[in-house]
Amino acid sequence: MFPTALSDHRKGLLLTAIGGLALSMDIPLVRLGDGDIWWVLGMRSAATVVATLVILGAMRLVSGKWPVLVPGRPGLIAGLLYGLSSLTFVLAVFNAATANVVFIVAFNPMFGALLSWIFLKEKPPAATLIAMLFMISGVGLIVSEGLASGHIFGDAMALLSALILAAAITLGRASRRQMGFVPLLAAILPAALGLAQALPSAFAIAHPGWILLNGAVMMPVAFWCLATGPRYLSAPEVGMFYLLETVLAPIWVWLIFAETPVTTTLVGGGVLTATIAAHSLWIGAAEERQASLVM
Repeated sequence: MFPTALSDHRKGLLLTAIGGLALSMDIPLVRLGDGDIWWVLGMRSAATVVATLVILGAMRLVSGKWPVLVPGRPGLIAGLLYGLSSLTFVLAVFNAATANVVFIVAFNPMFGALLSWIFLKEKPPAATLIAMLFMISGVGLIVSEGLASGHIFGDAMALLSALILAAAITLGRASRRQMGFVPLLAAILPAALGLAQALPSAFAIAHPGWILLNGAVMMPVAFWCLATGPRYLSAPEVGMFYLLETVLAPIWVWLIFAETPVTTTLVGGGVLTATIAAHSLWIGAAEERQASLVM
C-alpha cells in the first residue's frame, strides 16, 4: 500500500511541476503576441478548446473509445468552477492593480487547505502550513514594490478567483476522478467572453503565432497536469504549484524582454522556489520513513 502511495505522490509532484512550468509561460507568450486583450483572451481560449478536441479525436482513433471527458456531476461542477475562475480573474485584472491581483490570487493554497480541512477532513500537516506561510511571505516580497490600492470590485474578483480555483481543485481531490480534460473544455467560457467583446472590432494581434502556441500547446499541458494533480496530492499542495507562475513569469520576461526584476522580486522568487522544493522533499522523506516502518 505505502510504496504505491509513495509512487502516486511522486507522480503528482511531477505532474503539477510540469503544469506550473507550462503555466508560467502564459504571460510572456501573451506579451509576445502583442494584441488587444479581448482578442488575445478569445483566441487563446478558443485555441485551447480546438486543440483539446483534436487530441480527443486522435485518442478516439487510436484506442477505439473516447477518454473520460466530464466525469459525471463532479466534472460538470468543476468545469463550471474552472470557467468562472478564468472570468473572475479577467475582471480582476481589468479592475485592480496587477500587484493586488497577484498577491490576492496567491491565497489559493490557503483556501485549498481550508476547504480540504472543512469538507474532506484533511487536516494539513504542520509542514504544509509552515510552507504556506513562507510562500505568502515570498509573494509579498515580489509585489511589495508595486503593491497599490485597487478598486474594491477588482480586489473582490481576485479573491473570488482564488477561492473558486481552490474549490475546483478540492472537488477534484474529493472525487478522485479523472479531471484532466475538464478545465480544457471549460475554456469555452472565456473564449466566448473574449470573442464576444473582440468581434465587433477588427483583428488586433500583431503576432498571432505566439498566442496559438500558448493556447494550443502550453495551456492544455498546464491545465491537464494541474487538474490531474489532485488525484495524487492534497489541494493545498497542488495550489502551491500554481504559484510557480508568480515566481517564473518575471524571470521569463527578464530573459525575453530584458526587463530586469527588482531585488525584492528575485528574493521573493527564491523564497517561493526553495519553499516548494523543501516541502516536496520533506513530504517525500516522511512517506519513505513511514513506508520503511511498515515494511
